[in-house]
Amino acid sequence: MPEALATKPRESQVDVLVVGAGPTGLLLAFALVRAGVSVRVIDIKQKKIVNGHADGIHPRTLEVLQSYGLVDRVLKNSVHIYAFASWNPSPDGGIVRTALTPFIPSPTARYPFSVTFAQSGIEGCFRDGMKEDGVEVEQGVMPIALEISDDKEMLQSPTAYPVKITLQRLQPGEVADRAAAASQVNGDESEIVRAKYVVGADGAHSWVRQALGIEMIGEGTNSVWGVVDSVPETDFPDIRTFSSVNSPNGSFIIVPREGNLVRIYVQLTEVDVDQTGRLDRSKFTAEDIMKVAQKYFYPYKLAIPKVVDWWTVYIVGQRVASSYSVKNRVLIAGDACHTHSPKGGQGMNAGLNDAHNLAWKLVYVLRQWAPISFLDTYDAERRNFAKELIDFDKYCIKMFAAKVKTDGDDTEGVTQGELATAYTTHAGFTSGIGIQYHASTIINVSNPSLAANLVIVQRLPPAMILRMANFCPVELHDLLPSDTRFKVLILPGDISDPKQKAKLDAIAARLDQPQGFLKRFTPPNAPEDAVFDIITISRTEKTVASTQMIPPRLLSHWEKAYIDAESFCGRVGGKLYATYGVANDGAIIISRPDGYVGMVAALDDVDAVGEYFSGFLKAQPDA
Repeated sequence: MPEALATKPRESQVDVLVVGAGPTGLLLAFALVRAGVSVRVIDIKQKKIVNGHADGIHPRTLEVLQSYGLVDRVLKNSVHIYAFASWNPSPDGGIVRTALTPFIPSPTARYPFSVTFAQSGIEGCFRDGMKEDGVEVEQGVMPIALEISDDKEMLQSPTAYPVKITLQRLQPGEVADRAAAASQVNGDESEIVRAKYVVGADGAHSWVRQALGIEMIGEGTNSVWGVVDSVPETDFPDIRTFSSVNSPNGSFIIVPREGNLVRIYVQLTEVDVDQTGRLDRSKFTAEDIMKVAQKYFYPYKLAIPKVVDWWTVYIVGQRVASSYSVKNRVLIAGDACHTHSPKGGQGMNAGLNDAHNLAWKLVYVLRQWAPISFLDTYDAERRNFAKELIDFDKYCIKMFAAKVKTDGDDTEGVTQGELATAYTTHAGFTSGIGIQYHASTIINVSNPSLAANLVIVQRLPPAMILRMANFCPVELHDLLPSDTRFKVLILPGDISDPKQKAKLDAIAARLDQPQGFLKRFTPPNAPEDAVFDIITISRTEKTVASTQMIPPRLLSHWEKAYIDAESFCGRVGGKLYATYGVANDGAIIISRPDGYVGMVAALDDVDAVGEYFSGFLKAQPDA
């Protein structure tokens, strides 16, 4: 086009631009949209994923989905995995099952199983949710340039748009060519977006990460795996059970999928990786992978499938990004931050929990409830987790590849008992239930004895309680939706005891005082429960319990008062105080918007709660 006829690209503004419409980017966008944030989601792919890719969802991630109101759809359409079968070499050169254990041995898991649900299915949940609020993924849009302002004042301004990103819209069937697009930006196909924040959730080869110059620290491996989704014809007895198989010839993993599909991960031991660490995928077919699998299945038979739903080949890398953000204005999440093997099944789960951790923090900064530096906690919490994930992944690979020996065998390897112990020991990490953060401004680990059985740096465990107004059993997790609010759980003990009732009344009185945390950190024109949702859970007997025992200040609605008592049917309830290790002296438990325990305070030390929030929330000018 002649220079004189060139048109300037159109320009726009947005609070958050999400690059990448995989599960991580979509959950982040979904959560932000639900919180009223201005969001756009772009994806270089011209069509959404239909088949294959990540599919395993573990218990903690199911809890996260439940907190967004999405888990029912997932549970209805997924395969539930309850058992884990371990197979190892047999004396005759084949394979034999050496262990069959619960897939999720974590006792506090609300969902004592994992599920397999196609990536397209989980993405559909998020897409449909966003669509209800008028936001849809912009497919076939390619970012070609990214700039972050160096102006310190702009970077610290909560209302500024310091990130400039240039986008190019691809024509149907057009092959993405960033270099060519960047050299001829025009108004017909290009757009300059100025954003307050940009999040790169664009996969292991993240363009955003590369544009920021963020390194991936770690190491590649020569471990090559093939993956095939098909309906297998086999006499292998555990084909519908999650199975980890270490055969004399190589290793494979069986993951049952929806319908009759089964995913088989096959270690390709005879494949060479070139000097650049790359793999020529054009030299492989699904049939090649299954022929290798046939050898590993011996003495069981495996037919080459007539129909393959999806397949791929990849090299295992174990790396973590050197930083998760630049200037707290452009951030990365999901596979853009961490890569590892499939053995722990953490890929999509890690990415979804990155998004879950980041979403509420972005909301607080955008609402000017917290300073921009608050986003430092995202990098600190999730990057530390990723480092631990890589260590866990290396351990899994070591255990997976080790020779299984008998107890009296002096040769190198592991015994069946050691394998079983290893799986149980790391179940908290595998399930996500035991993942924990470190002490920080948003996690105060003091006073652990007040809730002796809680791990303050972990998520709040589930528990059944009774609604005081009608004695209906309720799962506590159902009272902790991901709605960006801190949940202030007041456990006053038995409030039929005058001493405990007096403490509860004192809390209610303190809330209306100017220096109380409710007045200090709730915006002047916002609803009273905009930042804090206060719930009281007494251990008073059912026959005595009445909402009249709750101070009116703590009873904004009849659904805000509960008792820790057994239900009338006698099947559930009555164990919360014992489960959490809270004595009759009571305690105050702060659950963060992402469901993690932020702190525990004494019942008569509500000022400590205010001190906790003052560490990261902005006090109101008139407080």
